[in-house]
This record gives sequence, structure tokens and C-alpha cells, in this order.
Amino acid sequence: MPDASYRPAGPLPNDPFGAYAGPWNRRLAAHLLRRAGFGGTPAQVDALAAQPMNAAVDGLIAFPATPNLTDGPPDLPRVYDQNGKSLLAPGRRLGQGQGRAAVPRVDESAILPASAMASAAMEQNMVGIPPQPGASPAPGVDDALIAKRKALNMARNQADLAITQWWMGRMLATPAPLQEKMTLFLHGHFTSAYRQKGITAQQMLAQNNLYRQNALGNFGDLTLKVAADPAMLRYLDNYVNVDAHPNENFARELMELFTLGHGNYTEQDVREAARAFTGWTLTRPYIVGEFVFDPSKHDDGKKTFLGKTGNFNGTDILNVIFNTEAAPRFLATKLLGFFLYSDPEPQLVDAFAGLIRRNRYDLKPVMDTLLRSKIFYSERAYRALVKSPTEFVIGTMQLAGIDKVGPPVIQAMRRMGQTLFYPPNVAGWSGGATWLNSQTMLTRENFAGALMKSPGAMKAPFLAALNPSVAPKTIAETLVNAVVQGDTSPGSYERLVSYLDGSGVSADGMLSGENYDERIRGAAYLTMAMPAYQLA
Repeated sequence: MPDASYRPAGPLPNDPFGAYAGPWNRRLAAHLLRRAGFGGTPAQVDALAAQPMNAAVDGLIAFPATPNLTDGPPDLPRVYDQNGKSLLAPGRRLGQGQGRAAVPRVDESAILPASAMASAAMEQNMVGIPPQPGASPAPGVDDALIAKRKALNMARNQADLAITQWWMGRMLATPAPLQEKMTLFLHGHFTSAYRQKGITAQQMLAQNNLYRQNALGNFGDLTLKVAADPAMLRYLDNYVNVDAHPNENFARELMELFTLGHGNYTEQDVREAARAFTGWTLTRPYIVGEFVFDPSKHDDGKKTFLGKTGNFNGTDILNVIFNTEAAPRFLATKLLGFFLYSDPEPQLVDAFAGLIRRNRYDLKPVMDTLLRSKIFYSERAYRALVKSPTEFVIGTMQLAGIDKVGPPVIQAMRRMGQTLFYPPNVAGWSGGATWLNSQTMLTRENFAGALMKSPGAMKAPFLAALNPSVAPKTIAETLVNAVVQGDTSPGSYERLVSYLDGSGVSADGMLSGENYDERIRGAAYLTMAMPAYQLA
């Protein structure tokens, strides 16, 4: 298995982002589905391979409507406020705060998706920290307050499960896989974490839908919306960023992790950007609120940022950032590292950054070019990335025909190293070879084995088409083609055949009607444990 945290070997093709005109087959169709989605069933791969390559990409880039998919779980649990009252109605819409004004030169209606402003059940933070198990209650804390704290924690845990099941279910069911894949990319790029700093499930859902609605939109516009997103305002403390005491957390991560990269700004730039974002806050900052610009808390003095001087606000800061040479290169590196391979060559980054710049940060033409390019379909890029736990789990469930996400699935993903809505830090997940170690590989194998033992596994079309009369070699070939598109070594293939026909055992142990079901399940599991299956 290649070490997918490093750049693949071999020369770059000439004009790497030029249109691919080579052969098109189910192997490359499966590659496209893995990168622009989470994989697919053999039938989906065959259907894509039957189309011309350009038509296949067209169908992925132009997101179909998803009227049967919701923007979140229908009924997220409510929690209590510090007075034991049920939740209040959603807060006022933007621009209705008394004594507050809109963000200068920003269309307020574009700041937040409608789902964020119309959320039906906004949690409120509870005063005090829930007691640790076994701890004695503090003096003066009555049983009613303890009960409320328990109810709060239970509601939050239920909400945690609900939003994760909802998103994974959407990944499984969506007819627009690239939209969900881009949402996953943005979730790891513009990170926020549920329950940290009082972030609610509803705020995480609103942020998730913000990424989905802008999945192939303009990256600069999205960054502005993220700066005003309530979950981000809380996660990086910008809601308490005021002129008297500027908070630098958001300004620093905006440059280091979201737009420019380390080394492309100074500490003075951080301080000046923080001043520009003062007054970007929430309507009710100590509970749940919506974005509002408060001019009374804004530093309206002159600022010098990245060599430019003016009476800058946050919008101005973003305009300066996206007119630098570093910003498109940073975005190019992140996109190529997620969709092509790790550590892309500087000349490849420069060429892709030029494409981003020419398209003024519009992601749709940029991704359209990448998914049709010579480099994307090159052997260098093929299976050059390690599947993330999300990619592995969703792809395996799709293959097995299982569309229900239960708590054990989420627990398995956690053991694999990824919990959706809980990135490890503001930098997101490291990815690459860090996904694979002895523990996570064992968890992946156990997960695949458990799926193959589930009651509905034998109904998966690629298994249901087999029967005891089929020769072991034919079964092995069918499995290898269905699961890894033939990407296995002769030795692995022969071992699979030997397992199926019971080589080295008595006649009673050879493949027969009596042991067929168990043997096929085991063979499917062994195919999923092959090195190629761990790679996207």
C-alpha cells in the first residue's frame, strides 16, 4: 500500500489540467465516484462507465434537486434554560436588533442561510458546569437543578446522535454526491465543533447547510458568510471581539488555516485584522443569537493590513486577502490535497491557483476542470489517497446496500479516528496516512466483517447474483471486480480463491450449498480488507 501522505512518484503529464482524452472504463468511472463522492455500487459504476466521461462529470457537477432530503432531523431535543423554562422562539432576524446596523457593504440576507434564521428549536446554554459523575452537588444546588443538568446533557447527547445520523444518512441517499463531498471538505476546512463554547446542534446544522448551499459557489463569498456564521463566531470567539479588547483568535485562524497559510502574514496583520472584525457579534451573545454588526463595539480607526491602509472593516480585510498571490495558492493546495493527492508539486499548485484566480474563486468551473483533467485520471492520482473514515464507512454501506445509520456505525467511525461535527481542533483532520494504524485498520476490518454478517448483506446485488453453482474462481473474480475494480495482486486473488473452494481442508469443507452463505460473506469481507480498498 502506498504511503498516501506523500506525493506519488512519476512525471507529471504535459498540460496536467488539460482535458483528458484517453480511454474511459469502469475502473476510471469508479475512481471518479470515489473522489467526487464516496464510491458506489457496481451498478452505479457500470452506469457511469456506460456514459462518455464528459457526460459522467456533467451529471456530478450539475447537482440534481434533492426534494426528498431534509435540512436536518425533524425534531431535535429541546433543553432547559437556567430558569427551567423551555426554549424561546428563534431570535430576531438580521437587522432587527435595536441600536445596531448591518455589516458595512454586505447584503445581510446573504450572511446566513434561511435555515439558520428559521431554526425551530434553538438551544440555550445553561449556567454552570454539569457535575462530574460521583461528585457531590455544590452547596445550595437543589435536586431540581441537578435534574435540569441531567436533562440538558441527555438532550445534547440525543442531538449529537441525531445530527450525525442525519448527515450520514444524507450522504448515503443523496443523488448529488459531489455536493456532500464538498460539504465534507468545507467541514474540515472551516471547522467548528458541536458543544464547544456553547455551540448548539442547530447552529452546527445551519453551518453544515451553509457549506452545502455554497458547495460549488464562490469561495470568497462563502468565507464572508462563514465569518458571520454563529457557530464560527462562538468557536473562534469573534462574538466577544470589541474595540476596547480585540480578540485575535478568528483573525489569526482566518489567515493561517482558512485563506493564506503560515508565513504569508505578520503578527501585526493579525492585530489589524482583529480590529477590523470588532463588532461582528451575536444578538444575544451569552445565550443563542444571530449575527449582527454592532457599530458601538467596532474600531473604526485606520488600519494597515498586508501593506494596504484604510478604515477597514471585516469585509475589506477579506477583499485584501483574496487579492493576494498567496490566497489562491493556499486554496489550490487544499483542494488538490483533498481531491487529487497529497503534497502536490509546486508547479501543479501554481497552475491550479491560476485557474482559481481566473475564475475569481468560483468553485464550480475550478472543480469542473479538475474532474476532466489529465492529471485527475493519471496513474499517479489513481488510488493515491487514503479513504477517510467517512469515505470508508459510507462507501462500504453503499456497496452492501445498507441505508440505515445506527449508533454502532458512529461508534466505529469514532474508533477509526473521525467523528463528524467534532473535528480534533481548528485545523481539522490531518488525513492521509494518519488515518491508518494497527488499531484503525482493525476497526475497519471489523466494521466490514460486521456488515457482511448483517441479515441484509446477502441481498446486496453484487452478492445476490451469485449462487452455489458458480465456480470459486468466478466468484472471486466477481467480488474483486465489484469491490476493488480488479485492483489486486495475483497472490491476493489466489488466496481468495483458495478460501472460497476450501483448499487444504477436507471434502466437507469445500464450497457447497451448506456453507455457501458463510463462505461468500467471508470472501466479501476479505476483499474489503485488501489494501486497494483502503484507498480512494
